[in-house]
Amino acid sequence: MSTELTFSDDGVDVVYEGTEFELEKDLIEEATGKDYRDVTDHEVLQIVAGDPDLNGEPVRIGDVL
Repeated sequence: MSTELTFSDDGVDVVYEGTEFELEKDLIEEATGKDYRDVTDHEVLQIVAGDPDLNGEPVRIGDVL
């Protein structure tokens, strides 16, 4: 199963193994120790899945927004 991430200014909407939830911006910053816009999609996947299959180059949230 794949993990879907949808980024917004407030956080990330996640669909992981059929379960939908939101990771708030503050939680992501606390987990990574970085400003929200400097966090990459790969880092968010690692928060969600622990050991995800990371394909392609990481993309900063700031570049997506």
